[in-house]
Amino acid sequence: MSPADIQQLIDFTYIAAAIGFILAIKWLGSPVTAKRGVLVGEIASAIAVIATLSDPQVSQYKWIIITLIIGAAVGVPLGMVKMTAVPQRTALSHAFGALSAALIGIAEYYVAAPSVPRFQMAEIGLEVIIGSLTFTGSLIAAGKLQEILPQRPITYKGQNYVSLTVLAAALGLVVALVLHPEMTFLFPIMIGVALIFGIMLVTPIGGADMPTVISLLNSYAGFSASLLGFVLNNKVLIVAGALDGASGFILSVIMCKAMNRSFTNVLFGAFGQVQASAAGAKEERAVKSASPEDAAGILAAANTVVIVPGYGMAVAQAQHKVRELYDILTKKGIDVRFGIHPVAGRMPGHMNVLLAEADIPYDRMMEMDAINGDLPQTDVALVIGANDVTNPAARTDQSSPIFGMPIIDVDKARTVMVIKRSMAAGFAGIDNPLYYLDNTMMLFGDAKKFVGDIVRELSGGSH
Repeated sequence: MSPADIQQLIDFTYIAAAIGFILAIKWLGSPVTAKRGVLVGEIASAIAVIATLSDPQVSQYKWIIITLIIGAAVGVPLGMVKMTAVPQRTALSHAFGALSAALIGIAEYYVAAPSVPRFQMAEIGLEVIIGSLTFTGSLIAAGKLQEILPQRPITYKGQNYVSLTVLAAALGLVVALVLHPEMTFLFPIMIGVALIFGIMLVTPIGGADMPTVISLLNSYAGFSASLLGFVLNNKVLIVAGALDGASGFILSVIMCKAMNRSFTNVLFGAFGQVQASAAGAKEERAVKSASPEDAAGILAAANTVVIVPGYGMAVAQAQHKVRELYDILTKKGIDVRFGIHPVAGRMPGHMNVLLAEADIPYDRMMEMDAINGDLPQTDVALVIGANDVTNPAARTDQSSPIFGMPIIDVDKARTVMVIKRSMAAGFAGIDNPLYYLDNTMMLFGDAKKFVGDIVRELSGGSH
């Protein structure tokens, strides 16, 4: 087979892989077809890798095999984390993907330097900047999600101007290298500035905005890979990176709409700082608390129950106890459904993934818009560790930072029960008027233990 025939076969294989990527993204859009989407995506990726390794230009298989072994040694343990740790593992995946793209771009630069063609220099510069800032930004996001770093925004006066100045400096260095490719000493400076900007970009963003940050970082990593495809003249990398970048950006738009926020507000609004008035308000107002026995009695007398999970359920790893509660209520003839807010948890689809892990039926998981119309006719709304996404201040308080954000209307149910460790503010840093309503009962404690106690009471104390 001639080199031309081999290249043509590789190109056809890349087309097949690209079609696989498109179908994978389509099927990942529904829980029913998600497994098929993952499988097709894995097959398409394997096809693309095999096709690339079949290129006659690839000759050093020894180093490729060594790096594959090292990557597998790191990747397998990362893939074995608990479902509650998936958000920070996803952030780490973005970091590694962006780092690999940036390192390849750096290698390509030094292979051709100092006589890098201007257009290629622009490609390499943008690719390395995006890859570098995504690397450090993703590490900061992972640190926040793992609670190694503070959850609240870390801000200072004039931070947005400083951050944008740093980004402008990185882009300015790219322009300088395009115009004066012989100034190779500017390249490592450009990398350092981009790495610093990634830190500055994510550090001021609070935990409430992590779902959007995760999808944005995914988008950045994809665009970096796509630019790398142009640098390497690799068609499948261009397509796969563009698909990843575009899908991540679209998901970010959906997340912003779900919070009634703009990109600029998410990135530069320092959303999530504790409001000074919240503490005083909580001290002056009384709440009604209840025991597991009280909660079990109310649930047993209900005809319809809507469970609204949040990050507190994830932290407590209570999803399997929630499944037990679902089973026992369903056996009693009670209609139980789950109301899922688009930004509940720490990454897009976080609650759906946790509930699916516990084998909650897909048809019982309802999106916010689908469940809200039924809540006024619902006997009990059981909120498990969700805070801001159920805060009625979003509808009524124009001074609230979450005003206008669509919420799950649990306050309209006949009875609301909220499982929460304490009266502490959520990620938005504000008090929740839901807790003081006449139809609300607070169930203070660890979500896993409290739900387990309710299950035990419902089963007659024998569970």
